[in-house]
Amino acid sequence: MYDLLNDAAARSLRYLAEIQTRGVAPTPEAIARLHEIGGPWPDGPSDAAPILRLLDEVGSPATLAAAGPRFFGWVTGGALPATLASSWLANAWDQNAMLASSSPIAAEVETVALRWVVAALALPQTTGGGFVTGATLANLTCLAAARHAVLDAEGWDVDARGLSGAPRVTVVVGAEVHPSLRKALGLLGLGRENVIEVPVDAQGRMRADALPRIARPAIVAIQAGNVNSGAFDPAREIIAWARAAGAWVHVDGAFGLWAAAAPERAHLAAEFADADSWATDAHKWLNVPYDSGLALVREPEHLRAAMSITAAYLPVGEQRDPANYTPEFSRRARGIEVWAAMLSLGRSGLGDLIERCCRHARRFADGLSEAGYEILNDVVLNQVLVSFGSPEKTQRVIAAIQVDGTCWCGGTVWQGRAAMRISVSSWATTDNDVERSLAAMRRIAAVTPD
Repeated sequence: MYDLLNDAAARSLRYLAEIQTRGVAPTPEAIARLHEIGGPWPDGPSDAAPILRLLDEVGSPATLAAAGPRFFGWVTGGALPATLASSWLANAWDQNAMLASSSPIAAEVETVALRWVVAALALPQTTGGGFVTGATLANLTCLAAARHAVLDAEGWDVDARGLSGAPRVTVVVGAEVHPSLRKALGLLGLGRENVIEVPVDAQGRMRADALPRIARPAIVAIQAGNVNSGAFDPAREIIAWARAAGAWVHVDGAFGLWAAAAPERAHLAAEFADADSWATDAHKWLNVPYDSGLALVREPEHLRAAMSITAAYLPVGEQRDPANYTPEFSRRARGIEVWAAMLSLGRSGLGDLIERCCRHARRFADGLSEAGYEILNDVVLNQVLVSFGSPEKTQRVIAAIQVDGTCWCGGTVWQGRAAMRISVSSWATTDNDVERSLAAMRRIAAVTPD
């Protein structure tokens, strides 16, 4: 076993070194080799060493180098060295983080990490939460707590009685709501399309002057960081309006909420602390390995009421049992990587990471604008939207950049316009990576026909 694990470590380190210089996207030849991992299921056991070799030799070249410094697709962070190493060790521990008794270390690490995250995001000290797979499940978890709370206030126990016959819950979202939040609403029986949509402005922010009249029970979902533009909804006005109507306010802050940890960006997220719940990712700007998200609720009893589990065979202790705060029962100890990231960065390091990514985004916007290409958003965070002219040319440029391999950016449609989306989220990205990538973008765009 030890030889096998040493081999795995050596292969992992070689991969991390190679993605610094290889093309960011896998080659067609690498993808074509993936059939080699298939074939009939063997009748008998196989030796582990050839399995690892096959996975590395066929699988590693077929990866998208998202852990490298020039991946700007979606909002994907890398993995800080401390988080990757901690993940390796945690996988060796193979802990089930459901209860304090099933893994004392996992429970304690989660308690500490949660406290540090709450401090970093400048949320109320009462805030509790759970560690989940990502913002999709974090939204679902928070909205389950919201559903419980708003119906409980009307005298309806939704967890015991279900939704049949319950008072109808009004849900208000912006027209730029992220699809993951709609998915969560569907899973909770509140309806993906059974919402009131508030119009947005040119940056994708909900318009406070277009808020509808609502009555309780109601849930209002707002955004801290639009997934395309990076813009923030006007939280102060929306929360005041929602409070007057007795509504619960939930924040989808998958990446934008982390602006609170950066001195020059903290004002963007400050007013979101007055909400009732917050969903965010750790595998984005905190740069921990996939998968990792957090569901945070101002009054943890609402979360516990919606998520708690009891069984005769489960021990009940005085410590916080993680399974009472997430939809999952058996799960890995996700809090370990979050703890490692928070400890390795510290307050100043986390702030510097966020500010650095935003500065890189600003450089991309300035460099592309100087070359004559249109920047479609106000670059307030780490997101840049650029048009290279017609929709057809923009799409051709995106495809050519991906094939070129210097960097990787994705496409989107922003308020009817085709655009290339640059998301700067990795701790590993340097000024040199930005200049190399910017030069490739400009070179490719210049020779791409209209």
